[in-house]
Amino acid sequence: MFSKSRINEPGPGKDTETAKGSEAAKQPTSSAPAMDRPASPPKAKPPASVLSSDLTITGNIKTSGDIQVEGTIEGDIRAHLLTIGENATIRGECVADDVVVNGRIVGRVRGLKVRLTSTAKVEGDIIHKTIAIESGAHFEGSVQRQDDPLSSSSQRSGKAPAPAPEG
Repeated sequence: MFSKSRINEPGPGKDTETAKGSEAAKQPTSSAPAMDRPASPPKAKPPASVLSSDLTITGNIKTSGDIQVEGTIEGDIRAHLLTIGENATIRGECVADDVVVNGRIVGRVRGLKVRLTSTAKVEGDIIHKTIAIESGAHFEGSVQRQDDPLSSSSQRSGKAPAPAPEG
């Protein structure tokens, strides 16, 4: 009833080989996107490094990530986002894209966005692109707006950068 001649049909060996060959061809292709997927998580932003309240650091700190300071630092700090906790004290220059000051800084602050909250105490100059100072913040120093406050060359000379030649 179901017997047919196998002469006219491709044999099971050929179908199986073709199927196995196509599966084998698909596997490297399907595993390549799987290899791409693990590359995505490292792109995720890591959490901020927290320097606890019982920590005192003497020396400079530099990172491309975020830092939250709750302790005391005697040195310069450079970061992407710098958050100074209410009980933190920094004696040195703070440079970051975003600076949020809740505590005390004795030294220069340079940032694209600088925010002094109501508990902030800053003794030093602030060079910024945008600034926000909440009511109650204590600030002693000068405030200067610059398009590129993160460049250190214009800060050291004390002069404003010369305008770029047009043309």
